Amino acid sequence: MIQLKNLTKKFGDFTAVDSLNLQIEKGEFFGLLGPNGAGKTTTISLLSTLLLPTSGEIFIDQQLLNRNRPDIKQKLSVITQEYSMRQDMNMDEIMEYQGRLYFMPRKQIRERTEELLEFCGLIDFRKRSVRKLSGGMKRKLMVCRALLTEPEILLLDEPTAGMDPISRRQMWNLLRQLNEQNMTILLTTHYIEEAQSLCNRVALMDKGKLEEVNTPSGFIQNLGEFAVDEISPEGITSHYFQNRSQAIEFLSHIQDHKSAMRNTTLEDVFVERVGKHLSPK
Repeated sequence: MIQLKNLTKKFGDFTAVDSLNLQIEKGEFFGLLGPNGAGKTTTISLLSTLLLPTSGEIFIDQQLLNRNRPDIKQKLSVITQEYSMRQDMNMDEIMEYQGRLYFMPRKQIRERTEELLEFCGLIDFRKRSVRKLSGGMKRKLMVCRALLTEPEILLLDEPTAGMDPISRRQMWNLLRQLNEQNMTILLTTHYIEEAQSLCNRVALMDKGKLEEVNTPSGFIQNLGEFAVDEISPEGITSHYFQNRSQAIEFLSHIQDHKSAMRNTTLEDVFVERVGKHLSPK
């Protein structure tokens, strides 16, 4: 279990994370959503102890997390947005290097490498250097590297950024399999459909503050499960309704513009709840 208590991070006069209180249960797939500058990546950096909080505390399984607790830190593993791997190394070398950083026995490194490359569908490419891998393969290799030490918690900061749709869906399937093995996963993403598809619960953040925590379906139900998009020369205006009959009734009275009815998505919630904060006043 992860507990954030009044977690705050300031850079000079700028508050990146503002008194964040959050609890993530063991085995949960949890998402952090928000616009650029919301504090998502800073929160991940605080959890990984790359950054230290200005104030507040982080607890992992009721134990205080800090840089002097390697036993707690070893429960977490991080996958960042950037490809942080030597381009001239092949997969086996990347994995061996990572294992040695954690003083793992060489036999254990080899066994885990075999198991993880097979699990991620990379075993046939193990001798290919990183520079010759596709973007999707690099992301999968980063997952393998993160899982080498058998962590209990996986922190994912934009794990599918820049991936093509097929590779992204492959990554989703991989993450689902990990979560089904009771791994706790914390995800930040700008692909809202990714959070809707994968996450048990989602937190909306804006300007460092926590707005609300709910399930994807709970957010959608609160907004209205059915949407009518009204298309005019000025753009698209979306209207939301709790049931289909209300949406059809509204749709039947639109005469001057094109319109369409559809199911509401988590992206609609994001635009309505967070996007409006960004609109010029």
